[in-house]
Amino acid sequence: MSNYNAPLDDINFLLNEVLALDDVVKMPKYNGLTSSLVTTVLDEAAKFAQKKLAPLNSTGDIQGAVHKDGVTITPEGFKEAYQQFVQNGWNSVPFSVDEGGQGIPWMVSTAISEMWSGANFAFALCPLLTQGAVDLLESHANGEQKEKYLTKLVSGEWTGTMCLTEPQAGSDVGAIRTTAKKNGDSYLIKGQKIFITFGDHDYTDNIVHMVLARCEGAEDGIKGISLFIVPKILDDGLKNDVKVLSVEHKLGIHGSPTAVLNFGDEAGAVGYLVGKENEGIKYMFTMMNNARLAVGVEGVAIAENSLQKAEEYASERVQGGVAIKSYPDVQRMLLTIRSQTEAMRALSYFVGKAIDISKNNDDEDVRKTYSDIADILIPVLKANATDMGFFMSSEAMQVFGGVGYVEETGIAQNLRDSRIAMIYEGTNGIQAMDLVGRKIIIEDGRLFESLSIKVLGMASGSTYEELVKDAYNKLINATSHLRSLDEKKAAFKAYYYTKLFGIVMGAVMMAASDRVLSGEDNFVKRKRKTIKFYFDYILPEANYLHELVVS
Repeated sequence: MSNYNAPLDDINFLLNEVLALDDVVKMPKYNGLTSSLVTTVLDEAAKFAQKKLAPLNSTGDIQGAVHKDGVTITPEGFKEAYQQFVQNGWNSVPFSVDEGGQGIPWMVSTAISEMWSGANFAFALCPLLTQGAVDLLESHANGEQKEKYLTKLVSGEWTGTMCLTEPQAGSDVGAIRTTAKKNGDSYLIKGQKIFITFGDHDYTDNIVHMVLARCEGAEDGIKGISLFIVPKILDDGLKNDVKVLSVEHKLGIHGSPTAVLNFGDEAGAVGYLVGKENEGIKYMFTMMNNARLAVGVEGVAIAENSLQKAEEYASERVQGGVAIKSYPDVQRMLLTIRSQTEAMRALSYFVGKAIDISKNNDDEDVRKTYSDIADILIPVLKANATDMGFFMSSEAMQVFGGVGYVEETGIAQNLRDSRIAMIYEGTNGIQAMDLVGRKIIIEDGRLFESLSIKVLGMASGSTYEELVKDAYNKLINATSHLRSLDEKKAAFKAYYYTKLFGIVMGAVMMAASDRVLSGEDNFVKRKRKTIKFYFDYILPEANYLHELVVS
């Protein structure tokens, strides 16, 4: 069951009616962009996802990426699909027109990214990382570096990676041992990086690695880390001193080559410093935040894919003379998946909108407010959406029963593929500690205050307005309580708080959808039923989580 249908009705409803895309496209940066043009772009993206990427999903799982005789080969059809992806301009969608991009808002690009991941999770990881590399370079590279790398990364002619993790360091980035020795205008990089997604492949001639390393004489810990551009192929056409030791054998995402890379087996891999020495963590967080949003969207995408498979099977599978979709427990499972998927989809698009406004609004105070909103919601989205992607894939498997445990249905692949998203870009426990240890205490809670001012109005006029207010007050109370605790006690409760935050924000998004619904067509009826289920059966979990945090 490799079929995938992009949820265009839900996507257009959120963008245009719930989250007011017009607020974004009316900003001067997007002059000339209209909602109707966005609809056309989304339609074309859906066709590419459904016709080109989805049919390769199971192929990638079965064949996998392999490294042999010094060459990494992706599964059959992947390279050709990537070439078409680039030729059609999809890699350049969210980037500046000045750099060869399409100039589409992140809000819309987020929806498009959902389609790529929903159709073929493994394939979508490559452009995801390239987009993060572009964001990093746009923000922190010098003019010469931008001229050399940005246009080709934006177009997709070259791809990008993120090289942080080392065998002995794991999530403790401050413990990395990769070194950088000054060598004229460049540096010589030596060390090993593991878990490098698309660290090697056959899509493009060149791969641009974003590598964290420690310069000679730099202090220990994260304050002594710098960031370097390390291309696979140098300007003279020769191969850089970067060696692929292996491609990992993994639980899922088999179509995505995850490489172990050695930098500097010989003289040293040539690298170019981004910004200043010892500022690498600050620069890398630009790429990581970009990736954290994208990984949260992966959770939404895989849940949507699992929902479609489960709904199709429940309609076709007959037991006792009726399709099992009429069974109350099956209805419960399908509504559980759909309600949480729709809540997290709305939250991810809202974060995309916040990023657009934070970068492009004319008013500095408005930009600051929405920057705060994006900063505090990214760990909430990443943790909750990726948890959901895995657990809702499991719930979908339950709809299938024993048949779901068989690989041919595709649900087993979804379950395996989705698990990594809970680990990517800092585990969900790390997201929770970031939220509690940094985001809710910055400047006496400024980020949380900025969020509260904006989001409470989103539920105004909804049938569920009072339920949202009550739940949000519990979130406020839990926030105040955590800020009163010592660091260790707060960290212990951080995961429960992050889950509470996600459920409450999901309720805000569902109420925002409810307030704009009108009419009685099938789409509206389904929405009302799904929203009611969320408030009846998902939001009550907030009471339990609140008690866990404040007890």
